[in-house]
Amino acid sequence: MTPFAADADAATEILAAIRALQAHDLPTHGGRTLAYVYDAGVPGLDELAAAAYASAMHANALDPTAFPSLPAMEGDLVATAAALLGGGPETVGTVTAGGTESCLLAVAAARDARGDVEHPRMVIASSAHAAFHKAAHYFGVEIDMVDVDPATLRADVGAMAAAIGPDTVLVVASAPSYAHGVIDPIPEIAAAAAARGVRCHVDACIGGWILGSWRRFGIRPGDREVPPFDLSVPGVTSLSVDLHKYAYTPKGASVLLHASAELRAAQYFVHTNWPGYAMLNTTLQSTRSGGPIAAAWAVVNRLGDKGYRAIAERTADAVTRIRARIAEIPGLRVLAEPDATLIALAATNGGPNVFTIADEMAARGYYIQPQFAFRGVPATLHITVTAANADHEAELVDALSESVRAAAQQPEPGFPPEVIEAVMAADLSTPTGLAAAAGSLGLIGDSGALRLPQRMAPINALLDAMPASAREQVLRGVLSMLTRPGTDLLVR
Repeated sequence: MTPFAADADAATEILAAIRALQAHDLPTHGGRTLAYVYDAGVPGLDELAAAAYASAMHANALDPTAFPSLPAMEGDLVATAAALLGGGPETVGTVTAGGTESCLLAVAAARDARGDVEHPRMVIASSAHAAFHKAAHYFGVEIDMVDVDPATLRADVGAMAAAIGPDTVLVVASAPSYAHGVIDPIPEIAAAAAARGVRCHVDACIGGWILGSWRRFGIRPGDREVPPFDLSVPGVTSLSVDLHKYAYTPKGASVLLHASAELRAAQYFVHTNWPGYAMLNTTLQSTRSGGPIAAAWAVVNRLGDKGYRAIAERTADAVTRIRARIAEIPGLRVLAEPDATLIALAATNGGPNVFTIADEMAARGYYIQPQFAFRGVPATLHITVTAANADHEAELVDALSESVRAAAQQPEPGFPPEVIEAVMAADLSTPTGLAAAAGSLGLIGDSGALRLPQRMAPINALLDAMPASAREQVLRGVLSMLTRPGTDLLVR
């Protein structure tokens, strides 16, 4: 670690060092990072959230009796989310650290509520978030994955219903799917699950708050109604919605709603058969900082109906304008008509490589997320539209248009055949083999540490061509390399 002065100037020096490191990060405001971050564009909101976070960051939600302010604020957040998302008088909920934790808990509760099932299973569409695969891995729940309708990219209701069996403990639907931005036919899926006595979870982590706001305030992007998707739909037993997405709170806040306390009961972990304190956990974590809860409470109360309505209107307008302008770009197409705020883009036949387009956008100061091809769906680019994009749509689409034209002038990204052969011949399951593969790709710097290139299209194209199992081995190894002490990702 860098030694700092041991005097009054140390704080200034340390904060300056942090800012210097952060200069290499993607921007979190301004609408140029079109994934990962959510910017409401409301003056003063960050300062309020930071102050609220700091006021509670040392409080611990592990014991609600020790810090009663935290369950009070958590209860308010749950009630607000339930009112927005079709909850009734029996609805209960929990604030979690994020969407993945909310989804994990929904799966764990469904599994543990069915102790009679020896080998539990869940039915998901191929478009379901990777969090459910993570839950299956952690909790020993087998997945029955059903392909989406190839025309709409929504879950196939008939196939989902047919996949429900005697060992199915949960059926999952998306509102919307992250990769494609479309809402599954949730009333039909929930009805099929209910007919078999199976729980139905709606993953509305990214879309729930904005969809609920559009419906509450009568906003119709593209003159389209918000389809039924929430706890008001018969058969939906739980729903996850992230506050740190379109409720615009700081990171570390999601809500998992259950239609009743009975349905939530299996989510809790309680243990007293040891000599320490009574462990009472509502989430996967034990210690939970009160910071994210207090910050979320402050932001949700600061914005209120008036603030969320204005933000929802601006976001709806931004999505509509961006969607319309993208249709005018030769070589690019919208993969599926967006139901919310997520747009998936694919190349037209003969169009430029999408990974090269992503690099060209990065060169113009925009981050758009590349997505690999999957089960017949081509490689795509993911755009998350936020309120910060309002009034700047032309800049974004102009940059995208320029990027498509620039990408069209470049050859398909890739490596020489001998390099690909060396990578494929390496034993990707070992650190030595991975290091050899990385060296063949020119990803090892003079210091021996991993060095990522400025332009990622060749790497992404190679990964896209790999079977998922090999790709996962590579990425697991890359993650290990990236997180070693001494690795410097700031120099490329």
